[in-house]
Amino acid sequence: MSAREHWHEELQSAFLYRELAQLEPDPAARALFGELARAAEAQAAHWAGRESPAPGPFVPSRRARVVARLARTLGPRRMLPVLAAMKVRGLSVYSSQRPAGHAMPRSLEDFGQRHRSVGSGGALRAAVFGMNDGLVSNTSLILGIAGAGAEPRTLLLTGIAGLLAGAFSMAAGEYVSMRSQRELFEYQIGQERDELAEYPEEEAEEIALIYRARGLELEEARTVARKLMADPEHALDTLAREELGLNPDDLGSPWGAAWTSFLAFAAGALLPLAPHLWLAGPSAVWATAAVALVALFSVGAALALFTGRGALASGLRMVLIGSAAGAATYGIGRLFGVSVG
Repeated sequence: MSAREHWHEELQSAFLYRELAQLEPDPAARALFGELARAAEAQAAHWAGRESPAPGPFVPSRRARVVARLARTLGPRRMLPVLAAMKVRGLSVYSSQRPAGHAMPRSLEDFGQRHRSVGSGGALRAAVFGMNDGLVSNTSLILGIAGAGAEPRTLLLTGIAGLLAGAFSMAAGEYVSMRSQRELFEYQIGQERDELAEYPEEEAEEIALIYRARGLELEEARTVARKLMADPEHALDTLAREELGLNPDDLGSPWGAAWTSFLAFAAGALLPLAPHLWLAGPSAVWATAAVALVALFSVGAALALFTGRGALASGLRMVLIGSAAGAATYGIGRLFGVSVG
């Protein structure tokens, strides 16, 4: 990235900081964004000094103006991923509320500790939702074709096709999504690495401001920030965590996400298909419905681990939703079969 591009990025960040400061009701967060804006403007001046002739005047990009307008309309919290992609730092203040008894970290080892266990249940949660998608979609597909009066062989082939098509679609979508996300994260961390090498003192001040907004005394925050900067790798790790909200050790694996989605969807889709491997006719359809109901309740109960609802209520809710989807597709298939026949 050229010095002119760095200049524009810093001033664009300052523009967005000032927008956030105007929207922020909390005085500490408002002061943080104001100071971050001034720090970004100082860093822009640093880059401007490397250009001849000096760049200017600054005009925010159309994207930045749209993001600012959306932040005003929807609120900053709904725009956090977009703001992070626009090189806006300090967004951790929006998630810095801590429960009673959870003290603000006050040593070098404490900073970033809260990130190390975050997301450990993400893969399990994704697997449960993937299985649910496969279960509901393939059950509905098989029941819809059964309602149309299809032959047993057609039902079996339809179920297999639904399983493979859905699993490959889920895997491809998850791969593209995770790959794009990882590339964005790597780009943002690369920017932090460049800025850390270019002006470490300014970066230390930025992180001190973030910690102050989260409850630490300014001088104490500056002391810890200066200690962090003494180790470049530790500094980069902390900047990524506290300014970007990223864990550099866990940016996600596109292939791992794709395989997880494929296998989870396939497992869910196989359940309603299984009875058709050894049964035929109405008995296979009834078996599909019975297996689906049991599986729907089990998945709903498992989802209670992530929602906090009771397992019974969550299981019954999933049974009702899945039953409605299956009944609707069966009824549509029956009407379609009758009209074609």
